[in-house]
Amino acid sequence: MVQPIYADRFDSPVGELGVAVDSEGRLVRLAFLAGGVSGAFAEPALAWRSQPCAQARRQLLEYFARRRKSFELDVHLEGPAFERRVWEELRRIPYGETLSYGKLARRVASPEAAQAIGQANHRNPVAIVIPCHRVVAADGTLVGFGGGIATQRALLDLERGQRTFA
Repeated sequence: MVQPIYADRFDSPVGELGVAVDSEGRLVRLAFLAGGVSGAFAEPALAWRSQPCAQARRQLLEYFARRRKSFELDVHLEGPAFERRVWEELRRIPYGETLSYGKLARRVASPEAAQAIGQANHRNPVAIVIPCHRVVAADGTLVGFGGGIATQRALLDLERGQRTFA
């Protein structure tokens, strides 16, 4: 029997977000929904219910209000072992700091795999909670963020105390 996935969408300071949790309340998806519901949030099997997603929504809003620097959400990640290793390493990047794709590749013991790191970063199923926005080019340039460079800049500025959302 397929377990239900509960989804919700809500407005945030960086645009509409979609969150989805499994029947055990584990976060399985978090995505930017600019332009409407698409991709993983367009699945007909999703059960659109706010209550199961309330904890994730609350913690995200606390993050945007600068009252939360880390998330206390049970996250369930599915994907190839290499991608899961990258996602776990992303979680180790401190709040307000950045790391280059090359350094991230070295941390996951694949120093020649910066491009594969970029692909794993792009496939991150729970943006923000697994902070893929903290990965930058070697020279510090913001590149390739799925939520858009303006959103990446806004998230980093928020974490560095250079931006607030009213």
